[in-house]
Amino acid sequence: MDNILQINGLYKYYGDKAALQNVSFDVAKGSICGILGPNGAGKTTLLRIINSILAKDAGDVRVMDRPVSIESSRHLGYMPEERGLYDKMRVEDQIMYFGQLKGGDKKRIREVMNEYLELFNMTGERKRRIKELSKGNQQKVQIISTIVHEPELVIFDEPFSGFDPINGVLLQNLISRLHDKGTTLLLSSHNMPAIEEMCSDIALINNGTLLVKDSIINIKENNKDQSVLLTTREPLSLDMLKDSGTIVSVEPVKAAGWRKGAAYRVIKSENATNQDVLDAVAIQGDIIHFEEALPSLNDIFIKYTTAQPSSPNNN
Repeated sequence: MDNILQINGLYKYYGDKAALQNVSFDVAKGSICGILGPNGAGKTTLLRIINSILAKDAGDVRVMDRPVSIESSRHLGYMPEERGLYDKMRVEDQIMYFGQLKGGDKKRIREVMNEYLELFNMTGERKRRIKELSKGNQQKVQIISTIVHEPELVIFDEPFSGFDPINGVLLQNLISRLHDKGTTLLLSSHNMPAIEEMCSDIALINNGTLLVKDSIINIKENNKDQSVLLTTREPLSLDMLKDSGTIVSVEPVKAAGWRKGAAYRVIKSENATNQDVLDAVAIQGDIIHFEEALPSLNDIFIKYTTAQPSSPNNN
């Protein structure tokens, strides 16, 4: 798969403080990549450099195999975390203005605007001024303004900010629609469940340094421990299970609401296989569920970011 974004050896300094240090990774065309990191990690600096708002100090950043520039930014849609709307403009005028500013065709911009206003249940708001809208509806206008010129690469910085769960679902539907059309998306957010559900891979940054960039599947596999989750039809004899020699510990846990039975978290011995555990458990009765306990994205985020001291000087 071709890469739409290539970052190699990127550095950015604010005075003598490094906001980005030797950051390198690629983003595949048509993918959804999460840009993660604690506050002050350097995420916003990175996104602004990609969008030609900030100049890099060293390294190479290419979009569609061309160096980033004002011209390349026409192929991008960038929504910053800070709201950048004109309070006195009407909704439709605001969206049309930003679409044409990015070089979009006026007729096509209006068609796309109408499509997204309907998706966000805002067709009745088009004549209202921005200052008259709720924060959630202002966020919707900002999102539509970002994508109305149909960019090939869309960058959302904290897009779920100000959204209730219902509007969060609408945003996820929009992201899925863009993805189905072949749009590449970069999502910077602290909404870990949404990132985990939507993104194919993540880049995790802390203190201006790239800690990991890989698919979520690979990152979970690489960070799993010896734990497995299992459910049996009848309760187990925990002493018998521990005597099998394949188990370090076993702990009863709450079964998933839709599954009957007795549920356990088991930590395997270092050299024990999943089959060894299955054999030890099967002696006692029917196994109705068995899976490796993979870490959540939130677990991974905490593991990586607490391994480094944070710095208040990065942006």
